[in-house]
Amino acid sequence: MEAAGARSRDVLGRVASLPGGCAEKVPPERKVYMDYNATTPLEPEVMEAMTEAMRDAWGNPSSPYPAGRKAKDVISTARESLARMVGGEARDVIFTSGGTESNNLVIHSAVEHFRKTHASGGDAAEHHSPVAGALPHCVTCLVEHDSIRLPLEHLVEEQVAEVTFVPVSKVSGQVEADDVLAAVRPATCLVSIMLANNETGVVMPVPEISRRIRALNQQRAAHGLPGVLMHTDAAQALGKRRVDVRDLGVDFLTIVGHKFYGPRIGALYVRGLGELTPLYPMLFGGGQERNFRPGTENTPMIAGLGKAAELVAENCEAYEAHMRDVRDYLEERLAAEFGKRIHLNSRFPGTERLPNTCNFSIQGPQLQGRLVLAQCRTLLASVGAACHSDHGDRPSPVLLSCGVPFEVARNAIRLSVGRGTTRAEVDLVVRDLKQAVAQLEGQA
Repeated sequence: MEAAGARSRDVLGRVASLPGGCAEKVPPERKVYMDYNATTPLEPEVMEAMTEAMRDAWGNPSSPYPAGRKAKDVISTARESLARMVGGEARDVIFTSGGTESNNLVIHSAVEHFRKTHASGGDAAEHHSPVAGALPHCVTCLVEHDSIRLPLEHLVEEQVAEVTFVPVSKVSGQVEADDVLAAVRPATCLVSIMLANNETGVVMPVPEISRRIRALNQQRAAHGLPGVLMHTDAAQALGKRRVDVRDLGVDFLTIVGHKFYGPRIGALYVRGLGELTPLYPMLFGGGQERNFRPGTENTPMIAGLGKAAELVAENCEAYEAHMRDVRDYLEERLAAEFGKRIHLNSRFPGTERLPNTCNFSIQGPQLQGRLVLAQCRTLLASVGAACHSDHGDRPSPVLLSCGVPFEVARNAIRLSVGRGTTRAEVDLVVRDLKQAVAQLEGQA
């Protein structure tokens, strides 16, 4: 694993980004990358799989000749690897362009299924549905990724659906199962709760919510109410902790390749695809992916995604243990260097969090997170989610939702370590942060 990490760092030595994600030429001394929650480099084995697919499996997967059959085999193998990574069946996995498409597809499917089975008119009227004429209703939480929040807000604006955004607890940083269940209405068709938050690393109680939704669905069926579908966006959790759809009890699970050292495509797990769980396509074309996601398959990217999933399935426990050790060392060093000035924004007593994520603030009036990172010579990181990089100096809404005070939240920096991050690199980063603080406070 250490050799793979070293090769990944070689790649990172040639690619750098500003805090907030904008590409820029940077001095060679800025070489310690700690923004793995934003994206990860390709593992060498992943690049090899993609190169081999481009060379040998270049045919159209729907074609009968050897290059086409080879492409189809590559896709089939990748699908099996993804299923093994999440504890599901290969037939329940479809490939998408990424997490945003997967999340939009889930929302679209839940709303469309409600409309077709319970809206006024047609079969719904014939069966006198108790929610006939009602708009479909979705439940999610306030700290979800924009690819959940924005599609739902759009549906509300278009008066296509209604949405309840449940707050998270300021004590645990989690959305509470009681609050989610309390938000369910007769017309609720979907609950979508992320598995782990991208800024704090807090792991949400998805298994408990799913279990209670299943029990509720039995009661709803007896009264002719629509079943509530359960979705989790597992983008941040995959590759950092074990993820098993059987334990989670979800109907849908979003997979994002570039979060676990794979290419920038994604997949969607659907429990009993098309039989137990409905899925309605957003695209129409040549019938690929059993008509659920048509379009000629991107064989090289799928091959890379499959290889990345294979590595996770084989090594997840080792990855998790290594990242937790380095992250804990990072927090120890920060506390030792900055003492009481450090506020660990992602630590909630008794709450599980991702093993690689450290969100902290160095308290001081001149120490806004962006300003500190701009003074760093070694560290490459961000103040939070890359999709919020245009928010200027406004504090993260996620941190504010979790109860982090405004003046603390505006100083936040998110460090996320990777498979190859070392304790020596942590020492470099802490030293770099120390000089950055000194510069800003006029002590250098």
